[in-house]
This record gives sequence, C-alpha cells and structure tokens, in this order.
Amino acid sequence: MELHGIAHKFGDDINTDEIIPARYLNTSDPQELARHAMEDADPDFVKQAHAGDFIVAGKNFGCGSSREHAPIALKAAGLSGVIAGSFARIFYRNAFNMGLPIFESPEAADEIKAGDEIGVDLNTGIITDITTGKTYQVQPLPPFMQELITDGGLIAHVMKKTGVKPA
Repeated sequence: MELHGIAHKFGDDINTDEIIPARYLNTSDPQELARHAMEDADPDFVKQAHAGDFIVAGKNFGCGSSREHAPIALKAAGLSGVIAGSFARIFYRNAFNMGLPIFESPEAADEIKAGDEIGVDLNTGIITDITTGKTYQVQPLPPFMQELITDGGLIAHVMKKTGVKPA
C-alpha cells in the first residue's frame, strides 16, 4: 500500500489539545472533530489540508492528554498519516487503534519542507520526498497493522474478523 500527499509542517511537542482543542471534546462525531483539527496550532490548517496530505512534525507529537479524539480528528480530516521525529507513546497506540498511520523518522521530520509532495510505502517503510527525490527508511508496517489501517482501526477490524455488526 502506498500513500501520497502534501506535507504540512509543525514543530516539536504538538500536544493533543493543539491537535483537537478540549473545547470540542463534547462530541465524538468524526466530521465535527475534523472541522477543528490542528485549530490551536494553525487556525488555517483545515482550509489548507486536502485528502491524502500528511502532517510532518518534530519530536513528541501527540503529547499531553490521552484522548482518542486526536487521531480521529486527523483521520477524519482526510490525512494519510503523520511523520514525526518521535511520538508520545499513548498517541502512537491510539493512532493505530483508530486507523491512522504514523511513521517515526527524525531525519524525514527535519528535512521535509512544508508543501513538499511525499509518498510512503507501507510495505517497504520508504518515505519519499517526491519534491526533492530524497528517501528515508523507517520500519515497515507489519501486515497486521496495515490490516488495522485498511479496516479503519482496531474496533472495525475486530468486528470484521468476528462478524459482529455495529449496534
């Protein structure tokens, strides 16, 4: 599976309140959350981001409160994924549980510029900055994690595997 999109750059220590401000946590509607994704870090983000784009950020992306709303908002906003120097541990797990692919690469996070076109091959773990031609190797996503992403997250995956229908 290969993902393609434009890079939107953010710095270090982007916390979950910047990803989805707490004032919007009174809803769990993914589309409502998407309308406010990254609002406190960049008020124009949702107007500039397009389906398939990526967030490229520094270290400790997703730090702060342990809330599943953060990866849900990014995924519902149509992002292909997040590339960062490092991730807060709870965000890392929540992202995969919600079906949002994330990739840890300090070098890619430092060198990819805002507006660069990038591609990520989930099978090989190669991030390509199509704009510059530079490639970065990350750990490829194991097949079961790719399945989680394809199925839309952990709950959707388990429901698919067990044949359970949503209530």
